[in-house]
Amino acid sequence: MMVPQSEIEARIEQTQVMLTRRGIDCAIIVQSTDLFYLAGTAQQSHLLVPAVGEPLLLVRRDPIRARAESPLARVQSFASLRNLPDSLARLGVPATARLGLEFDVLPVMNYRRYERLFPQADLVDCGAALREIRAVKSPWELEQLRQAGVRAASAFAAAASALAPGVTEGELASVIVSTLWRDGHPGLLRMRGMNQEMSLVHVLSGPDAGIASGADSPLGGQGRTAAYPQGASDRPIRKGEAVVIDLGASMDGYTVDQTRTFSIGPLPETLSSAYETCRSIHREIASAARPGVPCGQIYELAVRQASEAGYETTFMGTAPMQVSFVGHGVGLEVDELPILGRGLEAPLDVGNVIAVEPKIRIPGTGAVGIEDTCVVTAGGLEALTIGDEGVWEV
Repeated sequence: MMVPQSEIEARIEQTQVMLTRRGIDCAIIVQSTDLFYLAGTAQQSHLLVPAVGEPLLLVRRDPIRARAESPLARVQSFASLRNLPDSLARLGVPATARLGLEFDVLPVMNYRRYERLFPQADLVDCGAALREIRAVKSPWELEQLRQAGVRAASAFAAAASALAPGVTEGELASVIVSTLWRDGHPGLLRMRGMNQEMSLVHVLSGPDAGIASGADSPLGGQGRTAAYPQGASDRPIRKGEAVVIDLGASMDGYTVDQTRTFSIGPLPETLSSAYETCRSIHREIASAARPGVPCGQIYELAVRQASEAGYETTFMGTAPMQVSFVGHGVGLEVDELPILGRGLEAPLDVGNVIAVEPKIRIPGTGAVGIEDTCVVTAGGLEALTIGDEGVWEV
């Protein structure tokens, strides 16, 4: 599905308002997710967004495909970076302009090239502000996320049908991934953070479920190799163990992040009690996360409740490797703003979309957790993902 022209026009307008407020003459957008957000295509390009005037998309490859995908009126072939100063001049941007770049994702080597191309310009960051714009979803974006939630429910149903004693984590993951692919998943989860990668699904069972990994996630899992030390392993799943399934389902590039806890037969009391604490924290966050409430306040609420229940050192990982958040923005990327994290004073806004994920590890036994992708409304959080919130016992 193509992004509607009205969506692109509204996003460009918001970006230009941001540029004007920050005194930036023109933004140069190159990161693929930002390109898709503002131009409707992820083809290799430079998108020039002046503070005033019509944007220009310069496409290295493939310009024919970019013209078919993008609603922008001005889409041109772009043979060499050396031509970039001339392109900006044609937009009326002077050599001494203040140019916005995506500092959070731009490699230093590329930045140095822009310095040489624009020796008189003032190069400043516009990536952080663009992430803030993207953090508030439009009604059209919310509909994509709701449809992604339906696809997530289908993947969990497939997992429930396939889960049985002796099935390995990897085998169960393959069933889930196959279902996601069948339902239209492109096969990738985009993350903005450096060296942050995530497979479509994590299947984590037994004592190793909550071990830490390089991923900025409360539960890492053993994985299959030190080259990718997270997610499903080849470990057989046994009766009475908690099986945490954390997956990303997608609709036209928009991803929901959802977790459910499964078991073959009843869970032992230690895990069952921990899971009920996760559900209780999940409900408290849903009620407290209202517009204007600081993100850090929501995090502290969750930590306080977990500590009162006796999980101070095992909530959101095991001390000292606990992550300092209990929820994160999702959309085109799975590590978007806002972040429900320690010390963050940024307030929630209507239209923010957050994956809320309280999780607890019981060392030597296993891990449990629940996660739903929700939108901030005037009355609190509204879930965009669906499905039974209890333990899925098979």
